[in-house]
Amino acid sequence: MREFVKVMKALSDPNRVKIIKMLERESMCVCELECALGIAQPTVSKHLKVLEEAGLAAYQKDKLWVNYMLADGKRNDYAEMMLGNLKGWLNEVSEIRTLVEKLPEIDREKICRR
Repeated sequence: MREFVKVMKALSDPNRVKIIKMLERESMCVCELECALGIAQPTVSKHLKVLEEAGLAAYQKDKLWVNYMLADGKRNDYAEMMLGNLKGWLNEVSEIRTLVEKLPEIDREKICRR
């Protein structure tokens, strides 16, 4: 039951759901997520930590970058199921659509080196 509650709590925050929806499209670094969401870096990092602990997000270091992506779901059956369902949910919500449309304009080389 603990793992189920952890996943549900992780998905109870709108910004964390937005992060999941963006990571469905591509892997992103913290500064890209910060730019897309318009929230502070420490807040984005806290959200990512909650998503990681719930088995919903993962990261991979690549030289200078730390890339966040959706987890494979193997660590937590509830996370795997929710990630599968979320792919079909909320895509027509204007907030989500606007965020996803903004992604191609976000250039990590520009925003992460400022």
